[in-house]
Amino acid sequence: MNGDVEMTDASGNEKVAILDAGAQYGKVIDRRVRELSIETIMLPLDTSPDVLRSKNVRAVIVSGGPGSVYEKDSPNWHPELMHSGLPIFGICYGMQLMNRDSKGCVTSGMSREDGQFKVQLELSSPLYSGLNKEEDFLLTHADVCLQVGDGVQINAKVGETIVGVENREKKLYGVQFHPEVDLSPKGIDLFKNFLLNIAGCQQNFDLGSRETECIAEIQAKCGATNKVLCLVSGGVDSSVCCALLHKAIGVERVVAVHIDNGFLRKNESETVKESLENIDLKLHVVNESHRFYHATTRTPVRHGQNTVNVEIGPLNIVTAPEEKRKIIGDTFIKVFEDVLSILKLDVETTLLAQGTLRPDLIESASHLASSNADTIKTHHNDTELVRQLREKGRVIEPLKDFHKDEVRQIGRDLGLPEQLVERHPFPGPGLAVRLLCAEEKFCCKDFSDISNTLNFIVNFAQALSKPHPLMNKIQQTLSTTDSEILRSITSKQKYTSTLLPIKTVGVQGDCRTYSYVAALSSDDEPCWESLMQFAKIIPKLCPVNRVTYVFGGSVKHPVQEITRTTLTVNVLKTLRQVDFLANKVLSETGAVKQITQMPVVLIPVHFDIDPVSRDPVCQRSVVLRPFLTNDFMTGVAAQPGKDVPLEVVHKMVNSIKTVPGISRVLYDLTSKPPGTTEWE
Repeated sequence: MNGDVEMTDASGNEKVAILDAGAQYGKVIDRRVRELSIETIMLPLDTSPDVLRSKNVRAVIVSGGPGSVYEKDSPNWHPELMHSGLPIFGICYGMQLMNRDSKGCVTSGMSREDGQFKVQLELSSPLYSGLNKEEDFLLTHADVCLQVGDGVQINAKVGETIVGVENREKKLYGVQFHPEVDLSPKGIDLFKNFLLNIAGCQQNFDLGSRETECIAEIQAKCGATNKVLCLVSGGVDSSVCCALLHKAIGVERVVAVHIDNGFLRKNESETVKESLENIDLKLHVVNESHRFYHATTRTPVRHGQNTVNVEIGPLNIVTAPEEKRKIIGDTFIKVFEDVLSILKLDVETTLLAQGTLRPDLIESASHLASSNADTIKTHHNDTELVRQLREKGRVIEPLKDFHKDEVRQIGRDLGLPEQLVERHPFPGPGLAVRLLCAEEKFCCKDFSDISNTLNFIVNFAQALSKPHPLMNKIQQTLSTTDSEILRSITSKQKYTSTLLPIKTVGVQGDCRTYSYVAALSSDDEPCWESLMQFAKIIPKLCPVNRVTYVFGGSVKHPVQEITRTTLTVNVLKTLRQVDFLANKVLSETGAVKQITQMPVVLIPVHFDIDPVSRDPVCQRSVVLRPFLTNDFMTGVAAQPGKDVPLEVVHKMVNSIKTVPGISRVLYDLTSKPPGTTEWE
């Protein structure tokens, strides 16, 4: 979409334009600017300076994105933008565009950088006014600026890596890190400095009432007579959506339906029905577990120059996470259409309401959120059938511009009980995407090298005295700081590393990754601070997006086979029970209030099988993923002993081990990025 087709804005209001390069965090930038009482407008990356001026744009922010600026078909901005006189703040991909077009050098780096880093700032830069010489910011990229261009100065570094540039005369500023996310605590100061002090923007925009905006949208969409069928899972998003609908068009025009897809938690439907009826929300419960279990759908697949629709499923034998999500999402729509008939609702005058949030659309690469974003995972509320209904004007999603914390505040404003508002998120596909399915192990040709590299990292101090080509590569790639950290933590305690032959979903540099899991273990009680450091460093050096700790002593044998796993009734029953036990401990100890959410994942890994034995590979392992986040776009693993009591963690582990068929319990140490919150 070219920005030149945009209509002129006659409002006269001064704005900041956010040009979208496909960032996972584009809407978070928008939110940060609006929180400073400055109006924003999100536009395509190639929007021309003339169009920007016609929209009364005072300054420009260019987002990050999954592309590389030196690749032929990567997204590009308008060639005259840098010469337009408009102040520009380039974030990640935006900085690389700025440096490239200043005749600087941008290339692929030797390693990835994903996570919080200490950034050394040049405090003479007006961009960093009021900050300390060293601040924590989120970096997530693989490309680097080797050399700055004409008129450009370096104003920030991580070690020797350039992560900040500027041309003060032209008011051009770029950073390789992401100031918009929660993992960059002082990021808001950069936006203040750029927008207020450098660009001279006025703080005259009123955020207004989110609730009022939502109600107005619902009333406009529904008109005077249309009814709405609202799909309610029992989570905060769909419950707030339903409450907004009631307030906007009245209870008699809203039909709330809860669909049991067979992948819910233990006693979930009964709990949801009871909790919602306690707030006078009448709920129809539809049990379609059998239908979901055997469901199929059709998906477009490229064959040469043609695209054909291929049937995938049934769900109970599917292993690929994206296929599982698509089948479940499309089946929800098919059930929705059947429920219309059962409840005798007019298809033409009944809309579908969903509690879709902005992160759902961004991760699904919906055009509603971005035209350049990479698909991280297809959310069940943004599958192809949902998009077809949207095009027909039959879907209403009043929360689509908001993040989780904003929705919770709307819920409080509506008077919903705190127990419902603060409920931990649970994915629409439920346990189906918390059960990793596989028919065979994942083992690429570099598996042995990756495994050896991982071993050298967790035994870094000892490996320094044993020259090896892989060790030499590690030392060349490591920063001085990371090298010192590894030397320190590996000289104090011995850890064992195991590369698991399974794949999980991650997000790195605004792109989807699908890669290995690193599992660390020890015979002694681990230092959790050291493990968190491992989780930051290992993904830079190895193609993994998860780093975990395995309870139960050192893992002595490599995992050479996996337990064949699909969505069978018995395996789901096992996951349902371990999820129930883990969350019961979390609730009874009060630790549930200390974390944002805790996915409990079942993986097809049977540890402690001696390769020379004939013991069957038949058990599975459990992963705990206690997670901390505010914006639900970035976040960190909850550190035992700091964010969640260590005795609570051990109590969960011991409780889970009572379930038959469980080999080991693991703890996910990974931040987002590089690992997504959910494993699939």
